[in-house]
Amino acid sequence: MSFHSMWAELLPVGRSPASGGYRRYAWTGADADCRTWFQEQAEARGLAFETDRNGNQWAWLGDPAAGNAVVTGSHLDSVPDGGAFDGPLGVVSAFAALDELRGRGARFTRPVGIVNFGDEEGARFGLACVGSRLTAGALTVEQAHRLTDGDGITLPQAMESAGYDPDALGPDPERLARIGAFVELHVEQGRALDLSGDRIGIASAIWPHGRWRFDFRGEANHAGTTRLADRHDPMLSYAETVLAARREAEMAGAVATFGKIGVEPNGVNAVPSLVRGWLDSRAADQASLDTVVTGIEKAARAYAAAHGVDLDVVRESFTPVVEFDHALRDELARILGTGTDLRVPVLGTGAGHDAGILSGRVPTAMLFVRNPTGVSHSPAERAAEDDCVAGVTALADVLEGLACT
Repeated sequence: MSFHSMWAELLPVGRSPASGGYRRYAWTGADADCRTWFQEQAEARGLAFETDRNGNQWAWLGDPAAGNAVVTGSHLDSVPDGGAFDGPLGVVSAFAALDELRGRGARFTRPVGIVNFGDEEGARFGLACVGSRLTAGALTVEQAHRLTDGDGITLPQAMESAGYDPDALGPDPERLARIGAFVELHVEQGRALDLSGDRIGIASAIWPHGRWRFDFRGEANHAGTTRLADRHDPMLSYAETVLAARREAEMAGAVATFGKIGVEPNGVNAVPSLVRGWLDSRAADQASLDTVVTGIEKAARAYAAAHGVDLDVVRESFTPVVEFDHALRDELARILGTGTDLRVPVLGTGAGHDAGILSGRVPTAMLFVRNPTGVSHSPAERAAEDDCVAGVTALADVLEGLACT
């Protein structure tokens, strides 16, 4: 099956007719359909299929127990109303690259695996890369069991409803020990390649990034009868903090975004009692990130005090800077530069990935495919067809260079 036919088959799954975006949330019907698609692709190619203890799916050519396997893949879930390419491009390209290698008559000397990591986006339970974090031991079983969605359903309950055993969750060091290299192909979530005119790039590092929850607690009151001077309105403090985040990020050359908010009692005619906002911030280095987040929190506390509002700040997740394996990165550059005039720039990224989670346990690398608009986590996310095909070829070349004679 060609890249184009696979892409067309997967494209409708979990797509909202209202927004045109995707709602492929972990352990839902759309997620189940994606998982079925992955299994069918594996079985159609005669690959050994398995689901590990953390719900990640694997397709194997050769015996993974032999060790030193070369693995590629990504994820199939999405952010709320996300784009088609973030995640699925890496999975579809993995199957297409394997098909291309078989068409070349490649002789494999190492096992090759294709993986679909579960719950990478964290759209349902609020934590990104759950499947890879559990596998790598970066998320404990106890922490995983405490994850809850907006309806109060826990991760174990969701897994059990989907037919999986939540009691099996936990680190998987034996599986990771079998992997000699992991290469994740991903659509670029920015415009660096578009601006440089290159179709393919190699990742150098993932910026340090985290998520912080700001709870502004005020006093609920009647919107029509409470004097402005008598109000303790947490919405004002929150709004001023959003503007402060933009200022701090601009000064540090970083990014900071309040992209999610919860309001109580959430009535049009009521002064809120609670405004809860989630901050996502990322920077090229740790010092810059610390400066941004410290500045935002300092400003938020000053605004809260001015409006008679209490403030709690909780860091919900954090990932330090990830430097991808230099030897593997250099090998990818050598492979892609041999016998071609392809220029493959090396660039950093502010987006988190499963490859970043695994990097502490397995040599990892990433390939980026050009995104002409730079838009991601949106229905407007794009990649040109010829760039996607170039990505498949580049991934096939990498797999051939790493796993074949």
